Amino acid sequence: MIQTKQDFYTAVKERRSIYGISKESPISDEKIEELIEYAIKHAPSSFNSQSARVVLLLGENHDKLWNITEAVLREMVPEDQFEPTAKKMEGFRNGYGTVLFFEDQEVVKGLQEQFPTYADKFPDYALQSSGMLQYIVWTALELEGFGATLQHYQPLIDEAVQEIWNVPESWTLLAQMPFGKPTAAPGEKQFQSMDERFKVFK
Repeated sequence: MIQTKQDFYTAVKERRSIYGISKESPISDEKIEELIEYAIKHAPSSFNSQSARVVLLLGENHDKLWNITEAVLREMVPEDQFEPTAKKMEGFRNGYGTVLFFEDQEVVKGLQEQFPTYADKFPDYALQSSGMLQYIVWTALELEGFGATLQHYQPLIDEAVQEIWNVPESWTLLAQMPFGKPTAAPGEKQFQSMDERFKVFK
């Protein structure tokens, strides 16, 4: 895990969207499970709700997810325009695994009932918590030598994911993170001026 401030800053900088990934892994499956469990345990959540849920797909299960996604998209995208989508699915399928991020709506509803003053805010709080978890997992994977991206093919694949991997109905799918050993470096990142994004009042 991160040991120094400099390591943390470096990890923040080097966490990028990596689309070129392979089925190689620099660490064991057990280590992957360990880092995801660590992230789930220590990621912050409003009212300590701990409503995040995660499914890790490896091996054939990882491939199956992107086969399903490709099949669903084939029904929506004209065949003569499908090649870019097919290549994208192949790129994700070439990875080592996929992390699926969910939020348990039963927990969210329970908080809404317990704290009615904030009832309309709890869905937003849940998304914020999930975003932090996703970032921790993404950065941890980068530190271990993986490349990853964050994808959003819900709700197109929700029903299939729920049925195939026996996901409880109360779990809402929020994002998919395919990962693998990088095969290509990301392009140069462009940054907006801090004057447009950051204000300080003293």
